[in-house]
Amino acid sequence: MNTSAAQPVTRGWPSRRNLIETGTEVVAAAVAGSLATGPGSRWYQRLDKPGFQPPGAVFPIAWTLLYGDVAVTTARALDRADRLDARALRRALAVNLALNAGWSWMFFRAHRLRAATALSAALTVSSADLARRVIAEDRAGWALSAYPLWCGFATALSASLWRRNR
Repeated sequence: MNTSAAQPVTRGWPSRRNLIETGTEVVAAAVAGSLATGPGSRWYQRLDKPGFQPPGAVFPIAWTLLYGDVAVTTARALDRADRLDARALRRALAVNLALNAGWSWMFFRAHRLRAATALSAALTVSSADLARRVIAEDRAGWALSAYPLWCGFATALSASLWRRNR
């Protein structure tokens, strides 16, 4: 945890530099994932879905809000972190975003539901670790706690889809 920030700490928004960096990384992951998803996949439409599957419109809304949350809270935490913690936080973010984009490719492009479920579980653990790191630097990081919760739900949904569509 930071005791003497490498950069000046602001009360509200994060520094422009960190927000641009985290925002760019998050947008890159979102674009990479969306390239795998594609609109209206016939394969996905034919899957047997569980009753707790949200309507399709929920996913882009939820992910847009969560990605924005990741970019802002992580940038704020980077503003407050010392050099070593900032380096570890940047690595944790990179791993998390790679897992996030990778899930879409594994699920929607490769149609590997079992592997996608395992990847989603790893994403959930990574999201919890990212939230822990962010909260350690900035109490406002508690806003990121929704991210691992959503990823946990996504893992349960992936697991159900895998079981129903073997």
